[in-house]
Amino acid sequence: MPSTALTLVPRASRKEWLGLAIIALPCMIYSMDLTILNLAMPAIAADLKPSASELLWIIDIYGFMVAGFLIVMGAAGDRFGRRRILLIGAALFGVMSVAAAFARTAEQLILARALLGIAGATLAPSTLSLITNMFRDESERTFAISMWIASFSVGAVLGPLAGGLVIQHFGWGAAFLVGVPVMALLLVLGPWLLPEFRAANPPRLDYVSAVLSLVAVLTFIYGVKRAAETGLDAWAVAGLLIGGAVSLIFVMRQRRLDDPLIDLALFRSPAFTVALTVNMLALFFMFGLFIFMAQYLQLVAGLTALEAGFWSLPGAVAFTAMSFCNARLSTWFSDVHILAGGLLVGAMGFVGVYFTAGLLGIVGWMMVVSVGFTPVIALTTGYVVGAVPPEKAGVAAAISETAVELGGALGIAVLGSFATFIYRARMADAVPAGTENAAALRGSLAMAVEGVKALPMDVGAPILAAARGAFMASYHATALLAAVVLGLLAVLVMRVLRGVRAAGH
Repeated sequence: MPSTALTLVPRASRKEWLGLAIIALPCMIYSMDLTILNLAMPAIAADLKPSASELLWIIDIYGFMVAGFLIVMGAAGDRFGRRRILLIGAALFGVMSVAAAFARTAEQLILARALLGIAGATLAPSTLSLITNMFRDESERTFAISMWIASFSVGAVLGPLAGGLVIQHFGWGAAFLVGVPVMALLLVLGPWLLPEFRAANPPRLDYVSAVLSLVAVLTFIYGVKRAAETGLDAWAVAGLLIGGAVSLIFVMRQRRLDDPLIDLALFRSPAFTVALTVNMLALFFMFGLFIFMAQYLQLVAGLTALEAGFWSLPGAVAFTAMSFCNARLSTWFSDVHILAGGLLVGAMGFVGVYFTAGLLGIVGWMMVVSVGFTPVIALTTGYVVGAVPPEKAGVAAAISETAVELGGALGIAVLGSFATFIYRARMADAVPAGTENAAALRGSLAMAVEGVKALPMDVGAPILAAARGAFMASYHATALLAAVVLGLLAVLVMRVLRGVRAAGH
């Protein structure tokens, strides 16, 4: 529905639009760095010869540190200045990217990746909260937030493409150098194009709360990832229990503080709570199902990593194209109808995936999913940021981004475990007794693809066909589950958010 505001607000100038472009670039690099490492791992393993545990930490430590420091960096931006925190983070990101590129031991690479994660945690809350200051016009802010979100999606797709090209020609270290020129550009142009903003009377930053939030997030995500990889062993249970206990201590401390790190009163707002829940669950299925998509392209369709990256482009293009349409949609429909409609379109896409097995069909229906998710993520982010006063926008943006990280981590872990259960059940009788490496063949499609190479053709071919069929069964079941949950979320949104407007609308 068109805005009926009577007060005039200044429209953005060319300087603000150039500033948006500068903001979008590091967000794209941040997202690329989450995906680009996967292609470099074989070369890193051959060069640095890490142990199995070290290899796991090289992969996971970046995402762990990003998730753990998001809320802390959001609060620091509100207190010390959002542009200042962003530029400090960009400088650290550039320096540690170079350190990672020239690491000579696994320990050095793990440390560099950890510091990259801390630097990466400055990017999302600082950039989103700066957008709320730079774009006062409702339609312009809607478009700017959509472009901010699209930059993460584009980065996730360009990661495999850029990574494949530079690793092929320059080695694994070059994968970490891709973002250095972008961070240098931000450091040069940021002070001129980006405004500074800090709260007029900033609250004291409670460092005990900061440590508690870090420990809670890191231990909980570790427990989830460990459970997905090895089952509920002692380490996984310990991580989940410690994360839950520290989270409880964190919440109790916030209730006692005059200036809490997270204002728990925000969660009394149904719009804030429901929007955050929808955002987290949407990312839960988006991250989880896109991991399925990557495996499908390489392990079922038989594409190389670079080819799979190209076949992933249609979804990113659809997401980006839809981002340009969000502001136009807001002039025709209410926020709640756009949000519920996006959830239903995403659900329809997953239903299409459920009934499809071919490459073109899967890619086409995942494009539909991308189209549906674009307004969902944009509007839920707007609801969350719009529920707080401007001086707390950094913390609200950090809460939203933490929900994204937790939703993504949980989606990969929980849906991955659900899919593994279905795969193993389907493969229980598909591998003949006495077959070499039978346990590995029944473990996952990736292990089956590698394992059948050591078997005679007449034995390996039926097993590989059964493994791919089992994977598709798990893919289809997960897509159907996603469709049902998104449909239920659409009903919840219509009941709770009717008449409530998102920030920038």
